[in-house]
Amino acid sequence: MTDDQPSHPTTPSAAERRPPMQVRPTAPIVPPSNVSGNALMLVIAIMAFLACLTFGAVSMVRATAASWQSEISREITIQIMPDETVDMDAALRDARDLALTFDGTRDGQIVDRAATARLLEPWLGEGLNLDELPVPRLVVITIDEQSPPDFAAIRTALAEKVPGATLDDHRTWVDRLVAMARTTAMIGTGVLVLVFSAMVLTVVFATRGALSGNRHIVEVLHFVGAEAGFVASEFQKHFLKISLKGSFAGGALAALFFAIAGYWQSRSLATPQSDQATALFGTFSMGFTGYLGIAATMVVIATLTTLTARFTVMRTIYEIDQIRSDPARSDGLPNG
Repeated sequence: MTDDQPSHPTTPSAAERRPPMQVRPTAPIVPPSNVSGNALMLVIAIMAFLACLTFGAVSMVRATAASWQSEISREITIQIMPDETVDMDAALRDARDLALTFDGTRDGQIVDRAATARLLEPWLGEGLNLDELPVPRLVVITIDEQSPPDFAAIRTALAEKVPGATLDDHRTWVDRLVAMARTTAMIGTGVLVLVFSAMVLTVVFATRGALSGNRHIVEVLHFVGAEAGFVASEFQKHFLKISLKGSFAGGALAALFFAIAGYWQSRSLATPQSDQATALFGTFSMGFTGYLGIAATMVVIATLTTLTARFTVMRTIYEIDQIRSDPARSDGLPNG
């Protein structure tokens, strides 16, 4: 061929005419989103909300009980009943001075008439005239927690030198309140156990339902050599995503509830009713530790859900292996 002759294009080979091979994406063993998965996510969110709410309530009850014990261990109260023949102001000063003579007492404070009226305001209303009611007057004595005074000796001295004066160390009242707080904490712990148990059972049923819908795929994969750990890991990833989404939603909702409740309480602290409720039930303020506990509860729920799903899958595959290893059961015949 010379240079002046026209050149013809080269005919492509059969391999070049073949369209490029397209790799078909493999579908996951467990569908990433289906009706049962969404329902399970909602159930986990509800369980997480209840668990975090219970954890927060138990934490507040424990903190309130500890506050009661701490306050009572530092103070005792002297009550003086009103009497027309007794100079109340002088009796209050005498009771305070007498109590401070004992070892183990640090300071004494007389509760004035205005403070006494504020204490009774939630039950008797505003504008209370103490002269019209036989309301006892109080003296608050601060004591040494490490070396408390002899309460019996103080009672005897008050009975002899200050008419109508009695000593209240609050032990009986506080013991009952602390017992109630501990009982409430135990009930809350029981509720947490029930919530976790219900969640585990729900995950077991959901996992078995997913296995039932994909059992033939699991059997084929396991028959061609896929290990049980591989199949279980696929289900584990699926339920881990669901549990993380559900636990985050429930935990975030519980944290938002406590944040809104704490903000509302902080806005109404000036009222006597709120002060009494705070003294009895504590505050809704969780603090960093409380929110950290809610986050830990969310992690526990996600971990528990994932491990439950993995255990259920491994158990199901073990049952499949048992059926295959038993010819009578694989043929549908009774054993023996």
